[in-house]
Amino acid sequence: MGAHVQRFFYGWVVLACVSTVLLLTYGVQYAFGVFFTTMLPDLGWSRAGLAGAFSLYSLVYIGLSSASGYFTDRLGPRWVMALGGCCLGSGLILVSQIQAPWQLYLFYGGLAGIGMSAAYVPCTATAVKWFRRQRGLAVGIAGSGASLGIAVVPPLSEALIAWLGWRQTYLLFGIVLLVVINALAALVVRDPESMGLQPDGVDVDPSPAEAMRSRPAGDLDWTFREAVYTSTFWMLAGIMVLSVLTIPAVYVHLPQYAEDLQAQTPRARFVMLVGLGSLTGNLLLVWLSDRLGRRRVFGLVLTLGALALGGFAAARGVFTLTVASVCFGLYYGTFASLFPAVMSDVFGRRYTGTLTGFSFALGSMTSAIGPVLMGLVADQTGQYRLAFLGGAVVNSIVVLLFLGVRAPIRTPRMPMT
Repeated sequence: MGAHVQRFFYGWVVLACVSTVLLLTYGVQYAFGVFFTTMLPDLGWSRAGLAGAFSLYSLVYIGLSSASGYFTDRLGPRWVMALGGCCLGSGLILVSQIQAPWQLYLFYGGLAGIGMSAAYVPCTATAVKWFRRQRGLAVGIAGSGASLGIAVVPPLSEALIAWLGWRQTYLLFGIVLLVVINALAALVVRDPESMGLQPDGVDVDPSPAEAMRSRPAGDLDWTFREAVYTSTFWMLAGIMVLSVLTIPAVYVHLPQYAEDLQAQTPRARFVMLVGLGSLTGNLLLVWLSDRLGRRRVFGLVLTLGALALGGFAAARGVFTLTVASVCFGLYYGTFASLFPAVMSDVFGRRYTGTLTGFSFALGSMTSAIGPVLMGLVADQTGQYRLAFLGGAVVNSIVVLLFLGVRAPIRTPRMPMT
């Protein structure tokens, strides 16, 4: 019997939930640059010292992504996301009460960082597991939540900070995250098989022979141990490690960079432009990856990232900064959404969370170094141009690395389970 598709597929509910979680978590995360410009004079710290709290946060949440991916694959995303919501919300509530530097590092860098580790990998890996034919569309919808959050929450933060102050704004954000993430987590199911369904809403399988002929090569699941024995995995992991060296640094320092350039615009505008570019990337480029091929689109956006960093370095005013911000958003949003999809295409759905989380975790140190390094360069030179130029060089290396990625081949020597 041929397969048929359900009128209503629960995967869309899962997508709506994970997209909303990513909207809240990434929106608040990348509003840090807006808080940065207010906290800097209020706390009287150096740029590098204040950015160090975000670096610790990045180190913790990215470093723990391997664990969150592992537990998502084995226990399901529901409890992982709920625990993350508790930690992230509580951390921000406590940040609103800080009186000393060590408290910001403990509550934001530590507790909130633990909570954030339960966002990106569990959400994107779960979205991937619910879809096969429309995998690009699925991760695009999930990622568009993060992009919309980046576009909306920073300007909202700026308005709230002007009205309530940065402390009360963080208190409000903490309460919202604590309540909403736990409510949404209760609706998230690990995969369609847990409900007697198949990916994309197909609930009756074709014949075994037809299924094998139509099954994508990337859905022939590799185990984690098999995948890490391939050079392909390490090339992809290297792309992640180098990419997260520059991405958090841009979000932290972009509002201050705009202020240094004396751009007569609200400080959150350029972060908002990054978010809008990211949203466009998720809605358009990720969707196109289902039709043009993920490798082609992925290579395009990596190149765009290098050009965007170069644009920041060359900026002298609002126009160039605007173009660079939109291009950076296109790059970041598409990269973040496509990476787990590329991993799933290559190694199959079953261990997408573990493989993506492990790759992300390997970048924990570089993600922590990036914001501090950019702050140190700005403190020493009085401007950000040299730091952005260095970022362009790093992203150019990423492009060259991707050109060397080849499809993996199973060999008899690989450990089997």
